[in-house]
Amino acid sequence: MLRRLMLLAISLSALTLGLAWQWLQGGMNERLNIPATGYTLTVPAGANLNQLAAELTAQGVLESVWPLKVFARLNDRGRIRAGEYEFSAGVTVLGLLDKLESGAIKYYQITFPEGLTISEWLALLGGRKNIQQTPRLDAAAVATALGITSSNPEGWFAPDTYSFAAGDSALSLLRRAHQQMQRQLETLWQNRAPGLPYETPYEALIMASIIERETGAAGERAAIAGVFVKRLQMGMRLQTDPTVIYGLGDDYTGNLRRKHLSSPSPYNTYRIKGLPPTPIANPGGAALEAALHPAEGKALYFVARGDGGHYFSNNLAEHQRAVRQYQINRRRKDYRSAPP
Repeated sequence: MLRRLMLLAISLSALTLGLAWQWLQGGMNERLNIPATGYTLTVPAGANLNQLAAELTAQGVLESVWPLKVFARLNDRGRIRAGEYEFSAGVTVLGLLDKLESGAIKYYQITFPEGLTISEWLALLGGRKNIQQTPRLDAAAVATALGITSSNPEGWFAPDTYSFAAGDSALSLLRRAHQQMQRQLETLWQNRAPGLPYETPYEALIMASIIERETGAAGERAAIAGVFVKRLQMGMRLQTDPTVIYGLGDDYTGNLRRKHLSSPSPYNTYRIKGLPPTPIANPGGAALEAALHPAEGKALYFVARGDGGHYFSNNLAEHQRAVRQYQINRRRKDYRSAPP
């Protein structure tokens, strides 16, 4: 009799365990209530699986918290990472758990084109709602936070497309761009052409920023670098408009006048000799390459033709003729100083 009772108890236990396992498996294989358009789940920092299960149940995405909670407890699972997760229709409860544990969060992208200033970078960052903003983040604050010795960190950020997760800070993206620029500049500096008039990599960075602002034509960067390098070597002034414009700041309204070219400013290269004190934009790799490997030749001047390119001259007389031809006598109706 006792033996029969024990066998019955064992049978009932096995049946119960079997039913429980079927219930658990069925619950984990059950599909979430996700619309055809998909569903985005935001996991805040510090959240645990039980909290998320309760939230998903309250939203009607998950039918019951119990299969997920029990399965995670029995299998020592549920270590999840904060971030945004995207789920498509048809995903199961087990698929949800797998993705949360894998940390396969959603990434976004932000692009910083070549030639933008740090102020323009900050404006782009400030316009993205999924980037954590730092209060009162200006150029000086960025320099302090990143350990840049100059209060003006202009030029120290590599233009590129950067991926980020929702909630990443603007400062973290700037730090990545700064580190990328440091690596890029150091590599190019080590392989620079001989005889350049730069004492430090920073001076090369300044030159690259001027080249970046002078032309958007890839084939002209080295030629423009060659003009500026020869001017520095000969003790001539650079006389480049973009530095003057940068020095004017908010006072520049889109029209550079003669009075601007004669006004005192550390960025007025019509009045100062040598390079301005800082870069005037964040240059791309091609401009850095041009600054450190300028074209050879005798050209000392260039003038915009109006089609996006420039005419290069070896002497002042030739340059003045080019100015009359392209800027005074036959200025194009569709004139543009940069490529389309």
